[in-house]
Amino acid sequence: MPELPEVEFAAHRLREAVVGHTIALVTVFHASQRRSLPAAAQRALAGERVVSVERRAKIQLVQLGSGAVLEVHFRMNGDWDIGTAADEPRRHERVRIETTGGGRVSLMDSRALSVVTLHLVGTFVPPDLGPEPLEDGFTAEVLREALQRRNGPIKPVLLNQKVVAGIGNIYASEALWESRIHPVSPASSLSRARVARLRDAIQLVLTDSRPGRYYAPRPTDETAGADEAESWRVYDREGEPCPRCGGRITRLVQAGRSTFCCTRCQRR
Repeated sequence: MPELPEVEFAAHRLREAVVGHTIALVTVFHASQRRSLPAAAQRALAGERVVSVERRAKIQLVQLGSGAVLEVHFRMNGDWDIGTAADEPRRHERVRIETTGGGRVSLMDSRALSVVTLHLVGTFVPPDLGPEPLEDGFTAEVLREALQRRNGPIKPVLLNQKVVAGIGNIYASEALWESRIHPVSPASSLSRARVARLRDAIQLVLTDSRPGRYYAPRPTDETAGADEAESWRVYDREGEPCPRCGGRITRLVQAGRSTFCCTRCQRR
């Protein structure tokens, strides 16, 4: 599932492809996307100039010249494919945006769960989200204040977008491993020192792109599983040795999601 780094990377690519360009045509290929982007919205987008592309948590916000906003949420596995308007439709292409200069950006999504919504001028309400974890305002004290109000296990709490924006299942597991915190530890019980370690770990796993570490753009062919496995320290490594202490990595289920941790070096 795309999380903050993947969505930021996608927003960067979209920004380079469409900012400053005018939309010529929008085509929706799948019924699920037509529910959020009906024919009237597709027609309204034609002639709009793209002013900017912003990211908030896992959401991309395309600011248009009229003041309208195009909101894009990838959900489970959406991504952008960039090419020319002359390109033939591709498998899993759900929404195509063509520009007057002959460019094309297509929303690709094998599960067709992505959501694209046009908010007309004055109708967009910013989502109620927590701080962006890579901005200066995300301090250990801000994180501690949010955690003190929540008694649930720390892992599901980190997935609450009102606590911190953009963290998903993978990076929550990795940040807890980096900070040596067990995922079932009550959020409100964490000391200042542990919260400070957690804050630093969140920023590390969201920004570290060195080979063999965390984020790397995902392969799209059948070798993706093997290649992606090298990017994570604990995620999806059930039964393997912990790269830090040699203990065995365990899989837990929390709030219906898989959590991976080392029960030897991640303390409750």
